[in-house]
Amino acid sequence: MKEFEYVIKGAVGIHARPASLLAKEASGYKSSIMLCKNEERVDAKKLLSIMSLGVKCSEKVRFIIEGEDEEPAADQLKIFCEQNL
Repeated sequence: MKEFEYVIKGAVGIHARPASLLAKEASGYKSSIMLCKNEERVDAKKLLSIMSLGVKCSEKVRFIIEGEDEEPAADQLKIFCEQNL
Protein backbone atom coordinates (compact mmCIF):
# COMPACT_ATOMS: atom_id res chain seq x y z
CA MET A 1 0.00 0.00 0.00
CA LYS A 2 1.21 3.48 -0.90
CA GLU A 3 -0.11 6.70 0.60
CA PHE A 4 0.58 10.37 0.14
CA GLU A 5 -1.02 13.70 1.02
CA TYR A 6 -1.41 16.72 -1.20
CA VAL A 7 -2.62 20.27 -0.52
CA ILE A 8 -4.84 21.55 -3.33
CA LYS A 9 -3.35 24.64 -4.96
CA GLY A 10 -5.92 25.30 -7.70
CA ALA A 11 -7.92 28.44 -6.89
CA VAL A 12 -11.29 26.72 -7.35
CA GLY A 13 -10.37 23.38 -5.79
CA ILE A 14 -11.33 20.12 -7.45
CA HIS A 15 -14.23 21.18 -9.68
CA ALA A 16 -15.52 19.31 -12.76
CA ARG A 17 -12.51 19.66 -15.06
CA PRO A 18 -9.75 18.62 -12.65
CA ALA A 19 -12.01 15.90 -11.20
CA SER A 20 -12.50 14.53 -14.70
CA LEU A 21 -8.76 14.58 -15.38
CA LEU A 22 -8.07 12.87 -12.06
CA ALA A 23 -10.62 10.11 -12.70
CA LYS A 24 -9.12 9.52 -16.15
CA GLU A 25 -5.58 9.39 -14.73
CA ALA A 26 -6.57 7.02 -11.90
CA SER A 27 -8.47 4.74 -14.28
CA GLY A 28 -5.24 4.02 -16.11
CA TYR A 29 -4.03 1.83 -13.22
CA LYS A 30 -5.10 -1.61 -12.03
CA SER A 31 -4.61 -0.68 -8.37
CA SER A 32 -7.39 0.56 -6.15
CA ILE A 33 -7.01 4.33 -5.75
CA MET A 34 -8.91 6.06 -2.97
CA LEU A 35 -9.14 9.82 -2.47
CA CYS A 36 -9.70 10.94 1.12
CA LYS A 37 -10.72 14.24 2.65
CA ASN A 38 -10.94 14.18 6.44
CA GLU A 39 -12.78 10.91 7.19
CA GLU A 40 -14.48 10.64 3.80
CA ARG A 41 -13.02 8.16 1.32
CA VAL A 42 -14.07 7.77 -2.33
CA ASP A 43 -12.97 5.89 -5.42
CA ALA A 44 -10.65 8.20 -7.38
CA LYS A 45 -11.67 6.48 -10.63
CA LYS A 46 -15.24 7.84 -10.37
CA LEU A 47 -15.86 11.46 -11.37
CA LEU A 48 -19.00 12.03 -9.29
CA SER A 49 -17.40 10.47 -6.23
CA ILE A 50 -14.46 12.87 -6.48
CA MET A 51 -16.77 15.86 -6.89
CA SER A 52 -18.89 14.74 -3.92
CA LEU A 53 -15.96 15.52 -1.61
CA GLY A 54 -16.24 19.24 -2.42
CA VAL A 55 -12.48 19.80 -2.12
CA LYS A 56 -11.54 23.50 -2.03
CA CYS A 57 -8.28 25.36 -2.47
CA SER A 58 -5.80 24.88 0.41
CA GLU A 59 -7.51 21.73 1.66
CA LYS A 60 -5.47 18.58 2.20
CA VAL A 61 -6.40 15.31 0.51
CA ARG A 62 -4.84 11.88 0.89
CA PHE A 63 -4.40 9.22 -1.75
CA ILE A 64 -4.33 5.54 -0.83
CA ILE A 65 -3.11 3.26 -3.60
CA GLU A 66 -3.18 -0.51 -3.25
CA GLY A 67 -2.51 -3.16 -5.88
CA GLU A 68 -0.06 -4.60 -8.34
CA ASP A 69 0.99 -1.27 -9.90
CA GLU A 70 0.80 0.87 -6.75
CA GLU A 71 4.40 2.11 -6.97
CA PRO A 72 4.19 3.66 -10.46
CA ALA A 73 0.60 4.79 -9.79
CA ALA A 74 1.65 6.71 -6.67
CA ASP A 75 4.62 8.29 -8.44
CA GLN A 76 2.56 9.40 -11.42
CA LEU A 77 -0.35 10.65 -9.31
CA LYS A 78 2.04 12.88 -7.36
CA ILE A 79 3.23 14.40 -10.63
CA PHE A 80 -0.38 14.71 -11.84
CA CYS A 81 -1.37 16.57 -8.67
CA GLU A 82 1.49 19.04 -9.02
CA GLN A 83 0.54 19.76 -12.62
CA ASN A 84 -3.28 19.79 -12.35
CA LEU A 85 -4.53 20.32 -8.81
